[in-house]
Amino acid sequence: MNRCGWVDPRSELYIQYHDEEWGVPVYDDKILFEFLTLEGAQAGLNWLTILKKREGYRRAFANFEVETVARFDEAKIASLKEDAAIIRNTLKIKSTITNAQNFIKIQEEFGSFSNYLWGFQNGKPVVNHFKSITEVPASTPISDMISKDLVKRGFKFVGTTIVYAYMQAIGMVNDHTVDCFRFKAIK
Repeated sequence: MNRCGWVDPRSELYIQYHDEEWGVPVYDDKILFEFLTLEGAQAGLNWLTILKKREGYRRAFANFEVETVARFDEAKIASLKEDAAIIRNTLKIKSTITNAQNFIKIQEEFGSFSNYLWGFQNGKPVVNHFKSITEVPASTPISDMISKDLVKRGFKFVGTTIVYAYMQAIGMVNDHTVDCFRFKAIK
């Protein structure tokens, strides 16, 4: 079975993530918030590190209940900084709370975060036809637009490269290479 070249064939966690989640369109706000948090946490790290800590993130961040996370206070931040099950970076922890607060504002404005985000593409995934992972860009004009708008709205850890990785994860773009068995499955 052929997979995208970035998948480490020795890692069951990577294989499962690639085969079941990566590139599948997501419209559920809770999952969108989870991936936004995880992609921001990944900054400067590799994705496998974050996947290994995913359950820790779910526990630490109230199973990604955005309203709960938005109310985290300094005492909660201090306890999260001691939690080895997540990345204990103060800026990343605080950004998750800030992002939750701004996520709610977008939900109020657009009816859902999904409506806001998918509105940049008229609700439809972009299907790319890359033959090799070397062809896959680190960012695109759409990720630039989304990043700039999120930053303007007060979000943190949402640079264009992070946003493009987010778009790949949540299926706004199908960047499975054409020889990957998942390319046609989610096309």
